[in-house]
Amino acid sequence: MPPSFSFDFDTDHFKGKVNFSTGLFINGKFVDGSDNTTIDVINPTTGKKIGVVAEGTPKDVDLAVAAAQKAYDTVWGLNCPGFQRGKLLMKWADLIEEHIDELAAIESLDNGKIFVDAKGFDITEVAATLRYYGGWADKNHGKVIETHDDKLGYTRHEPFGVVGQIIPWNFPLLMFAWKLGPALATGNTVVIKPSELTPLSALRCTELAIQAGIPPGVINVVNGYGPTVGQAISSHPKIEKVAFTGSTLVGREIMRQAALSNLKNVTLELGGKSPNVIFDDANLEDAIEWAVHGVYFNHGQTCCAGTRIYVQASIFDKFQEKFVARIKAIQLGDPLKTGTKQGPQVSQTQFDRIMGYIEDGKKAGATAIIGGKRHGTEGYFIEPTIFTNTKPDMRIVREEIFGPVGVLVKFEDEDDIVHIANDTMYGLAAAVFSQNISRALSVAHRLKAGTVWVNCCNQIHPQLAFGGFKQSGIGRELGEYALANYTSVKTIHVHLTGKK
Repeated sequence: MPPSFSFDFDTDHFKGKVNFSTGLFINGKFVDGSDNTTIDVINPTTGKKIGVVAEGTPKDVDLAVAAAQKAYDTVWGLNCPGFQRGKLLMKWADLIEEHIDELAAIESLDNGKIFVDAKGFDITEVAATLRYYGGWADKNHGKVIETHDDKLGYTRHEPFGVVGQIIPWNFPLLMFAWKLGPALATGNTVVIKPSELTPLSALRCTELAIQAGIPPGVINVVNGYGPTVGQAISSHPKIEKVAFTGSTLVGREIMRQAALSNLKNVTLELGGKSPNVIFDDANLEDAIEWAVHGVYFNHGQTCCAGTRIYVQASIFDKFQEKFVARIKAIQLGDPLKTGTKQGPQVSQTQFDRIMGYIEDGKKAGATAIIGGKRHGTEGYFIEPTIFTNTKPDMRIVREEIFGPVGVLVKFEDEDDIVHIANDTMYGLAAAVFSQNISRALSVAHRLKAGTVWVNCCNQIHPQLAFGGFKQSGIGRELGEYALANYTSVKTIHVHLTGKK
């Protein structure tokens, strides 16, 4: 009998009991893992165990791949027309919206993100993403291409078949939707591994997929660890495509395994160290609000976080004063309580990693003008932290910390900041603040980043592509562009006459 999760919520935002299976989900059923082992689920707000999920193994990946292949061959893929796939995705989106408070509460409990963000952003965007790709399901067309009058030439966009997907812990359910939406819309079946740190919302959402009518085997969820389940997915000879979101270090290993197995197609959405460029003609109050959002949204656990904050010299002191005052107003605490603006980091490991960076910055000579310490005595809370007096070669300036830590740096002019901002191995995102739109766009075009925000930060929409330059990834999530991640182009030549 697979494990289940039960919890009574009695919070400011959600009251009620949730109870759902936490087994592996293979071929339409929740099941135990092959070794009958489990993974503990920890509440990061308290650091205490709140449940378990079944632990998958490479053998379970084999079973999931077989189920996905059978579903592809019989009830999905080319056997289920696009309009029908679209209807099912849209129905699933409707069910998610019906359960939005419950899903947001689960996400807050498991991940530590504040409820208002989980509901107002994460779960809202989950439904929007699935609905968006439901609309694409019957519109991803090939082309008829003219060559000669005696030939009909056309292309088809065909699904790969079984695809493997590995998602991170920072936006557990949103990344679930980002991966599944375009893959299912284009006719693929999926074996997906949620993070072992935050598996709950994906499992509950999978129950809603069953309720929506998505056939058995189309979605298979295998909980587990990266070195076992993750490696089995990325190296599986019967998986034709793998998609991964996570760190650049792990992305390299995913790519290596994919190449050594069957040269499977790969898309990677990886790390970042995004610059936030604030010119002296920016609307200062707006720039400060967006800068706070850029660093501290999701407690800094955001791949596109604007943690390198560059402010033009003439307004630097004024910006710093107001910026620090605004950071002091951030209220840390239980993410399920009203008024909380920042919850805990996701795990003890992540807490220790971030604190290690903070100590390294201090030892290197940087100044923590605010924060830099643990908050409270329970859970994984870290004060919002900003460093000044940094040098370009410091680890806190160059490496992705993935926590509520940023650096504040002075710059002189446009050429100066473009050079500094691009001096990184990453290229996921950037932001530019200026009321001179010509200058803002000129700088945006010169920045080497997959997304550039102008007078805003950390804005994501299902319709707009998201992905990185350089070592921030390969391929694009979201928008029409993501459909290409999950299809192969087939060319058909039809000879219309008896001539050779």
